[in-house]
Amino acid sequence: MSSGSKYHRKGKPKSKRHFSKPPERSHQEATSQKSPKVNTEQQGDRIRLNRYLANAGICSRREADTFIAAGSVSVNGKTITEMGYKVSTGDTVRFDDRVLSLEKKEYILLNKPKNFITTTRDEKGRRTVMELISNASKSRLLPVGRLDRNTTGLLLFTNDGDLAKKLTHPKHEIRKIYHVELDKNLNATDFKKIQAGLDLDDGPVVVDEISFIENKSKKEVGIKIHSGRNRIVRRIFEHLGYHVVRLDRVIFAGLTKKDLPRGHWRQLTSQEVINLKNQR
Repeated sequence: MSSGSKYHRKGKPKSKRHFSKPPERSHQEATSQKSPKVNTEQQGDRIRLNRYLANAGICSRREADTFIAAGSVSVNGKTITEMGYKVSTGDTVRFDDRVLSLEKKEYILLNKPKNFITTTRDEKGRRTVMELISNASKSRLLPVGRLDRNTTGLLLFTNDGDLAKKLTHPKHEIRKIYHVELDKNLNATDFKKIQAGLDLDDGPVVVDEISFIENKSKKEVGIKIHSGRNRIVRRIFEHLGYHVVRLDRVIFAGLTKKDLPRGHWRQLTSQEVINLKNQR
């Protein structure tokens, strides 16, 4: 964050008659230069403390002001309650005794292949999705949600905790579209049952949309759903006596697999990040 100085240097006067006596500084102005709490200018990488908290993923800037006023934040060992206080990346900022860091937010989209576990590590030694993005970033990225070992398709990784929470919270109803291949044709009766909604062991599930894939057999369908429950797409069809041969997530929260081959990743564009954050 940067801004120009509010003070402007004038040109050098041509003669003494152009000099005037500088105005006397008030007591407040004189003492403010000695106070460690006042940072009226943004210099270099200095940013407001409330923005620092927001960038660190703690809360929104408005919420940060409340925490600051309550004395929950300290800078270099001093509790700060002043609104507008500025810090630099070299300062040690604590929130409720937890040291914060300003880490650049990164967003990586992977087209996941089969036989990879959606976890950061596996005790059984199975391959994980982290291997596929190992050279994508030096930051600690985490997968947003999960895909089964044999499910392919879009998987998002980020160190933006707020966005990850939003994209996985049920109340936001983030849409996903899957391409499903079954072991047999989906008959009309079961098609209508899925359209109407099903009652599974863990409660009812509503499908946003289902359709057959154009120019494909009745074994292949597209299904749009916002539920994030475990193995939900597979369980929908298993409930009706079908086996899912292939399951591919082709759209996630508006992101698509266009120009992204299986097993490859790419960074999101700035506009894609904005679109994700603006989803309701």
